[in-house]
Amino acid sequence: MQVNILRHLPTEWNTLGKLQGRRDIPIAPVTREVQRQIAKNQRSLSRLGPFSKVLASTLQRTVQTAEQYGYRPTIDPLLDELDFGPFEGMHKSILFETFGDRWTSNPKEIQLGESLNDLKQRIELCLEKYKNQKNVLIFGHGSWARALISYYNTGDIKEMNKISFDNNEFMTLNFNHRTLGIF
Repeated sequence: MQVNILRHLPTEWNTLGKLQGRRDIPIAPVTREVQRQIAKNQRSLSRLGPFSKVLASTLQRTVQTAEQYGYRPTIDPLLDELDFGPFEGMHKSILFETFGDRWTSNPKEIQLGESLNDLKQRIELCLEKYKNQKNVLIFGHGSWARALISYYNTGDIKEMNKISFDNNEFMTLNFNHRTLGIF
């Protein structure tokens, strides 16, 4: 299975450095620069397609991003962003100050509104659910995408907070050549 993941377009909270998590924040007005990035990504996506399944989370920012790209996604709650609990709406720096090095060195120790072990389980369930799809396009979230990339690279999500994955960035992961114990 080939997984193409595209992080949602920027929101006002992204520009302010606030953690969104499960808060249902819409995308910000699309600027000319973002439109240029979309056009560039669309050219790459057209070479990677066709997609056997196009997915988005239940949160409007992923659905709105899919629509900006011209897709009508299937909605799946397994793709929802990490629940940051009491940190949602706060600046990221407060989370970093609270957890220090544990945020990057061992995030699975941290309990937010959702444990990172639960996030890992959602990723595994998602991969299992769509394993028979040949080429999947996911409109997703930052923490979810970083956890998926870490899982792809290491079989675990422990490296997720050492990975950068910006708004409107996409990556292709080929799970056909990976043995992760779920296939």
